[in-house]
Amino acid sequence: MAETFLLDIAQRVVEKIAHLSMEELGLAFNVESDLRKLKETMSSTKAVLLDAERQQHQNEKLRLCMWKLRDIFYDAEDVVDDFKCEALRKQVVNHPNISFKVRFLASCSLPLSFSFKMGHKIKSINQRLSELATEWNNFNLGQGTDNRHVFHRETHSCVNSSDVIGRDEDKENIIDLLMKPSEDPNIPVIPIVGIGGLGKTTLTQLVYNDDRVTRCFPLKIWICVSDEFDLSRLLKLIIHSINKGEKCDNLTVEALQICLRSLLNDKKFLLVLDDVWNENRARWIELRDILGSMDYLCGSKIIMTTRSLKVAFIMSSIHPYELKGLPFEDCLTLFIKWAFNNEDERQYPNLMRIGKEIVQKCKGVPLAVRTLGSLLFLKTDESYWISIRDSEIWMLEQSENDILPVLKLSYNHLPSHLQRCLALLSLYKKDEIYYSDQVVYLWMANGLLEHPKQKQDWEDVGDQYLNELMSRCLIQMNLDYGDVFTFKMHDLIHDLALEVSQKECKIVNCQTKTIDENVRHLSFCDDKQINVAQVFTKLKNVRTVMVQEVSKESKAIHESLVSLCVSNFKYIRALCLQDSPLTALPNSIGALKHLRELDLTNCCNIKKLPSSFYKLRRLQSLRMRGVPLMQLPVSMETLIELRYLEITIKAKKLKGSRLRSWTSLQCLVLVDCDNLECLSKEMKCLTELTHLILHGCTELSDRYHINGRLDWQQWLKKKGKPFDNLLK
Repeated sequence: MAETFLLDIAQRVVEKIAHLSMEELGLAFNVESDLRKLKETMSSTKAVLLDAERQQHQNEKLRLCMWKLRDIFYDAEDVVDDFKCEALRKQVVNHPNISFKVRFLASCSLPLSFSFKMGHKIKSINQRLSELATEWNNFNLGQGTDNRHVFHRETHSCVNSSDVIGRDEDKENIIDLLMKPSEDPNIPVIPIVGIGGLGKTTLTQLVYNDDRVTRCFPLKIWICVSDEFDLSRLLKLIIHSINKGEKCDNLTVEALQICLRSLLNDKKFLLVLDDVWNENRARWIELRDILGSMDYLCGSKIIMTTRSLKVAFIMSSIHPYELKGLPFEDCLTLFIKWAFNNEDERQYPNLMRIGKEIVQKCKGVPLAVRTLGSLLFLKTDESYWISIRDSEIWMLEQSENDILPVLKLSYNHLPSHLQRCLALLSLYKKDEIYYSDQVVYLWMANGLLEHPKQKQDWEDVGDQYLNELMSRCLIQMNLDYGDVFTFKMHDLIHDLALEVSQKECKIVNCQTKTIDENVRHLSFCDDKQINVAQVFTKLKNVRTVMVQEVSKESKAIHESLVSLCVSNFKYIRALCLQDSPLTALPNSIGALKHLRELDLTNCCNIKKLPSSFYKLRRLQSLRMRGVPLMQLPVSMETLIELRYLEITIKAKKLKGSRLRSWTSLQCLVLVDCDNLECLSKEMKCLTELTHLILHGCTELSDRYHINGRLDWQQWLKKKGKPFDNLLK
């Protein structure tokens, strides 16, 4: 089901209002009280959103009301950002390091007009909230704790080994770890980690029921922990597992541990803690210490399964056993078992051919294979098999224990800010190699990051989010380059992101006929002709446009798309036009005053930037690798919020006057600047610059033997003639 992301949107807007400075508030007359009212209304609404999210699945009216509320909150965020844009314009006008001509152009504005518009917009939003309040209050929503991700699953220790395919080697590896002597002073914990549906529980069942394990551990205990890691509950479950007749429901923790001690009686035991989500280390240590005090030198062991590397490291000093997907042949065998009856596959060679393509979609995840195989059981209509093959997994009807609902548990367990960030990754193509810095700047552009704490940069917050998603196995590291890394996302996690974001994000191709007018993020992933005007006429609120594949031969499509962005998407935050055949950006692009990320990578037919470029003052990330500019344009002086710049220039020297105002710049990337012989002494003014990256700058490389990533602040400390010549 599509998510509203209402809680996180509300949180970000309230946070932005709170961070408005007195100078920013003073840009419009008599708006303080209206803004205060807006903040109070949003805060009180936010307080009951947890209850609303719980009830929405059973109440369609409430759900529709939440979508209306989402649109109002987005409009409120746009208004708050308008204040930031106007404040930035005034900063540029008064900036000592920006040329008079550029400051004069930026001063051409009507403060009274801005003040009147803002006052009207805020009152309008408060009025819309007031009108919705009557309907909202009828739902009798209450405040509550955040237990959106609390769920109760039940697993058991029984397994039919003949039904399990392709896990023999994994089983032997875990048994070897169980039999291996340990010098750990605590009970050794063997963590099995992987995404939902990989078969962690099934593998543990195989190990648990192996005769060698039974002989080695006289007492075996199976506990499904699920989300509620409560000491009293777990002790009771362990006691009942050992002796079902033991009456312990009303006992205190002290009485429970005495009871458990009498039952264990220094026996060597194997304890399985299945499906653990707890990230509170103190809770685990409480349980570990009680169990450890009963083990002495018996050699007891614990196996735990989890979807989180963080949980694994909290509970164990043993390196996690990261379960991988099944090979294709094993997946195909499993698929045949679920899709056919009694070797019927031999009678349907055409279905088997389609079935192999269906199995490829599952990317080694047994539960996905079982889910699709079950959908096809006793179905022999070839067209139905083709429809399953050609459908996205998230669009297929599924029951509670099928793959998407199981994966959705991982999503539900995320904090609201990470849910929204994960959803935005659905804009990329499947099998994409993601670059961490590009993703972080996309999140930044859309205001998805929490405000940095002391001594933190926005980039640090974004990296923290990525590490959190990685620890939960929702993304996987590909290559680590130090400050930047690449990562991948399993196709099924991508399907999950597509499902939850379907009213927020849209992937556009030649088959797209209509788009919900409230969609906020668009990605073009088709090299065939797309009728831009027909598809996007009603869209007004888009915040992201990513062009990944649109027919490179058709310059007209790209011109039409950019023209549409400028005319319709006044609040667009991110515009990515990689490899576009455009020969120029329209001068009207200056109207996109909220644009924070612009990616023109390899737009090699663009020779210069439009004169209105100075109006894009909110740009934080600008990528122009492969755009052959002769020099840094004067219009770039106004980009005082720029944090990342990637550029190709043909001049022999960087023009220093353009650099002095970039006091927020963190990373400067110079690519294929073949003629560049020196940088500029003005670069010493870039106090926030941490990295200078040079690629293909042959003159600089030959003269100064510098190439790749440099720690800029360390380089500034260098002395001597060669370095002085570099910064002329």
